Amino acid sequence: MIESIVIDRRYRGPPESGNGGYVCGLLGRHYEDGAVVTLRKPPPLGAELTLAGHGAGRLRLLEGDELVAESEPAVVELEIPEPPDFETAVAASRRYIGFADHHFGGCFVCGPDRAEGDGLRIFAGGVASGDLVAAPWIPGADLANDEGNVGPEFLWAALDCPGYFALHTDRSPSLMLLGRFAAHVEPGLRAGDRCTVIGWDLGRDGRKHFAGTALFAESGGLVGRARATWIAVDQTLW
Repeated sequence: MIESIVIDRRYRGPPESGNGGYVCGLLGRHYEDGAVVTLRKPPPLGAELTLAGHGAGRLRLLEGDELVAESEPAVVELEIPEPPDFETAVAASRRYIGFADHHFGGCFVCGPDRAEGDGLRIFAGGVASGDLVAAPWIPGADLANDEGNVGPEFLWAALDCPGYFALHTDRSPSLMLLGRFAAHVEPGLRAGDRCTVIGWDLGRDGRKHFAGTALFAESGGLVGRARATWIAVDQTLW
């Protein structure tokens, strides 16, 4: 065993399960370079989970004997679009479709029902000049370690939901859940830094939809990049 994990209700996505990006980041933080995480079931809240494996190799997140998620090292290659500046991202966030229609308004990352200082409140809206969605983000001090650096699990989380909204720039949001998430994040982002998050559509294959996301510091430096597989699910089941 590497560690025991309990996902606090604060970090929910759907009402009764953990936010996918955050949970993937709990595994991803054990890798110096990129990793890919596959979610095998909705991560339960409040349950004692076991993270098992060997160092930076293959890891498994378990609830008893049941597999919740698994990860392995990965190279995350993406052709990343030019990001807008922070002020343009602020303007784009006003067009966030989640304000009018959101399946999980209490989501830790993108839920408009979360108070400032509670959720990340990353509201990615369409950029007028292209097919991107973008949002501003200023990470709070509660997301940082003792050195003032934002924890990698929160960087993974920030890269999650903008990809979903990049798949819905021209239609109301359909119900999809994160199935697989590959990300590479760089350490050193400080609490209070002004950042821009972008997302873009990478196509689809049946029920699988693919999105890219990237996180930039105000200097323009790339902090993180990710490729997500979203699975369309039957809305009546939720």
